[in-house]
Amino acid sequence: MQSIAKLIHRTYASYLPTAFPAHYYGMPNGRIYVIFSRFYEIKFGGSGLEFVFAVHKEFKYDYENDIIIPKKKFKIKTPVFAELLDKPDLKINVVKICRDLNSYGEAINLLNKEAQEKYLNA
Repeated sequence: MQSIAKLIHRTYASYLPTAFPAHYYGMPNGRIYVIFSRFYEIKFGGSGLEFVFAVHKEFKYDYENDIIIPKKKFKIKTPVFAELLDKPDLKINVVKICRDLNSYGEAINLLNKEAQEKYLNA
């Protein structure tokens, strides 16, 4: 399968409410997706791992030029570094939570599969 989502940034310690890594991916429609995992509680004191897919609200992505663009207009034209995507008080919109995935590799495959259906077959 062709990879559509471009990895912009990967962090092992993030400001997100998780102890697991967070991955930031740029998409052809300009959105930046955040994928991270976290524990969820199962009946009788058990736990499982769920993968959260969210869209970054503060930045967009120029897919062709591989550039991160802030959604707010700033007077100073400074480049946005990938590390700035993961910051305190991060504003994201959760679009999907999957509890049937076992790894980040499966999460990325799901993101690419959905992207391929949206962008290549449209």
